[in-house]
Amino acid sequence: MKKIGIISDTHSYWDDKYLHYFEPCDEIWHAGDICSTELAERLAAFRTLRAVCGNCDGGDLRLMFPEVLRFKCEDVDVLMKHIGGYPENYDRSIMGQIYANPPQLFISGHSHILKVKYDKTLNLLHINPGAAGIQGWHKERTLIRLTIEGNKFTDCEVITLGKH
Repeated sequence: MKKIGIISDTHSYWDDKYLHYFEPCDEIWHAGDICSTELAERLAAFRTLRAVCGNCDGGDLRLMFPEVLRFKCEDVDVLMKHIGGYPENYDRSIMGQIYANPPQLFISGHSHILKVKYDKTLNLLHINPGAAGIQGWHKERTLIRLTIEGNKFTDCEVITLGKH
C-alpha cells in the first residue's frame, strides 16, 4: 500500500502546508510547472518525488524531469504529463499513447482546474490536482492525496490549501 500526494502548478510558490499534508504520504507526484529547482529539491528531500516538467519549467528542471513519465506504483500503470487534457478531451500530444496503451491512472496538470474523472471507455482514472501555487486564475489552491493498494485506488482526498 502506498499513500500518494499529487500536486501541480506550484509556479515557484512554496507553502509549508505541502509538507503538512504530505506527511502521511510515501511519495509525492508533481504534474509540472514546478518553476523552481529549490522547490523540487525541498519536496524530494521530504519524500520520494516523481515529477514531469511543464511548459513553464526552465532548462534545469527539464534536465531533472522528463516531459512524460510512465511507471508502476504497486500494480497500477501510471502515466503523467503536464499538458494532458482529460477523458473525452485528451491533448493531442499524449492522446495516441493513451489510446494505444491506456494506463490505469493518468495524471496531468496545466489547466489549474481540479478534476478527478473516470474514463469508462479506457478504464482509467484521470486526476488533475488543480494548482497549488498562486500564479494563475484559479480561486482555490488544491492538492490531492490518494492511496494505491495493489490495483485499487482508495481514500482519494481533495485538500484545499486556501484562497489564491
